[in-house]
Amino acid sequence: MKLRTKLIITFLILILVPVLFTGIAFFGFGHYQIRSIEKLYNVEDPTYEIYSNTTAMLNRATQMIYEGMRGKLEENPGAFTDPEYLETVNGELKERYSFLVVRKGDAYLYCGSNGDQEELLSMLPEYGDYDFSRDMGIYLGGSVQALAKQLDFTFEDGTEGSAFIVTSLRSMIPEMEALILDMVLTILLILVFTSVILTAWIYKSIVTPIHHLQVATKKITEGNLDFEMPAGGDDEIGELCTDFEEMRRRLKESAEEKVDSERQNKELISNISHDLKTPIAAVKGYVEGLMDGVADTPEKQEKYIRTIYNKANDMDRLINELSFYAKIDTNRIPYTFEKINVNAYFADCVEELSMELEEQGIELSYFNYVEEDIQVIADAEQIKRVVNNIVGNSVKYIDKPKGMVNIRVKDVGDFIQVEIEDNGKGISAKDLPQIFNRFYRADVSRNSSKGGSGIGLSIVKKIIEDHGGQVWATSKEHTGTVMYFVLRKYQEVPVT
Repeated sequence: MKLRTKLIITFLILILVPVLFTGIAFFGFGHYQIRSIEKLYNVEDPTYEIYSNTTAMLNRATQMIYEGMRGKLEENPGAFTDPEYLETVNGELKERYSFLVVRKGDAYLYCGSNGDQEELLSMLPEYGDYDFSRDMGIYLGGSVQALAKQLDFTFEDGTEGSAFIVTSLRSMIPEMEALILDMVLTILLILVFTSVILTAWIYKSIVTPIHHLQVATKKITEGNLDFEMPAGGDDEIGELCTDFEEMRRRLKESAEEKVDSERQNKELISNISHDLKTPIAAVKGYVEGLMDGVADTPEKQEKYIRTIYNKANDMDRLINELSFYAKIDTNRIPYTFEKINVNAYFADCVEELSMELEEQGIELSYFNYVEEDIQVIADAEQIKRVVNNIVGNSVKYIDKPKGMVNIRVKDVGDFIQVEIEDNGKGISAKDLPQIFNRFYRADVSRNSSKGGSGIGLSIVKKIIEDHGGQVWATSKEHTGTVMYFVLRKYQEVPVT
C-alpha cells in the first residue's frame, strides 16, 4: 500500500471511526438513560422532543403526583392538614428532585425543602391566579429558576388554600447530566483508542522502517556490510528499504571483489616474480659461463647464446601476459576485426607452432575439415594469442616421453570449432570447471619448473567471449586434455 493511500485511510479513520462509535455509544447510553428516566419519573411513551425540553420533562415527571393530589382533595379535603400525608407526598417528589409547599391563606403550613426558600415563597402566585390550561406550570425566574405547579382548594374551615409542586430549573435532570458525562468520557476513550491504533499502524509502517534504515546506515558508516536489511512493505518507504538492501548487497559484492582482486594481484606479482627468477638466473649463469670462458668452443658458445635467447623469450612472454592482463582488467583490449579465411589462417598458425614444438621434441598434427571459402570475422592477432596460450599450456603439462599435440578445425553449422588435444597428465574433475578463472592453477606447487602466470586461459576465455564465441575443455587424468573454442562463421546477407 502506497504511503499516500495510508495517509488518506488514516484521515478517513480519524473522521469516520470516532463519529461511528460515538453514534453507537450515544444510542446505547441514551437508550439506557431513557429507560432509567422512564422508570424514575413514570413517563409513558416518551419522545426525544420531551427529553430535549427540560420544562416539559419536569412537568411530565411530577404530573402523576399532581393528579394524585387532585384526586385526594376530592376524597378528603382535610388531607392537606395531615402532616403524615404531606411527608409522604414530599418524599415521592424528592425522588423527582422536587418538593411540596402548602399555603393556607397568607401563611405557609408546609415546605418540603430544608433550605431558605423565602424568595421562592414570595414569588408563588396568589389563590386563583393559576391558569390550569397551562399544563407546564408557572415559571419562576430571577435567581429562583424554578417551575411551580399550583393546586387551589378550600380547607374544611372555608379558608382558601394552595398546594405547590416546585421543581428547580437551575440544572438539567441529573440523569441527563450523567448521560452527557458518559458521552464525553466515551468520546474521549474512542479518540484515545483510535489514536493508539493509528499510531501503532503508522509506527509499524513508517517509523520502524526508518529506524531500520538509521541502524543500517550507521553500520555501513562503520564499514560493516555483513547484515541483512529487514524487508519493507509495498509502500515508498518499503521500496526505499529494498533499494537500500540492494545497495548494501552490491557494496558488499564490490568490497569482496576488491579484496579478491587485491589478493589476485598479489598472487600475480608473486607468480611473475617467481617465474622471472628462473630465466634470469639461467641467463645470468650462462652469461657468467661465457665471461669465464667455460664455453670454449664455438658449439658451446652457440648453445649458451641460444639458451639465453630462449630464456629472454620466456621473460618477454611473461611480461606480455602481464601487460595484456592489465588491458583485460580495464576492458581496453585493442581489437581489429576483419574477415579471415579459416584454412589459410590456421595453416599459418600451425606452421609457426610446428617449428617451436619440433625443437621441444613434441609431435604436432593438424587436421582441417573446413571448406576452402569459409571465413570468420575475428582479430587475427588475438586469435593467434588464443591458440598459442592453449598450446603453450598443453606443452607445459605434457608428462609423456613422446609428447603429442593435435589441432583439428571443424565446420559445425553456423560456427567453426577448433579442438586442441594433448597427451599430458590431464586435469582432475574438481579442477576442470575452474581452469578459466584468473590466477587458477591446478598445480599449485612452486617446486615445479612449469612456471606461468596463471592467467593464460583466462585471457583465452576473455578473447573468445569478446568474439561472440565460447570456450570449454574436457580432460581425463593421466591421458590428456582437449580444449575447444568456437567462432561464428561469416555469412553474406543478401540485400533486397
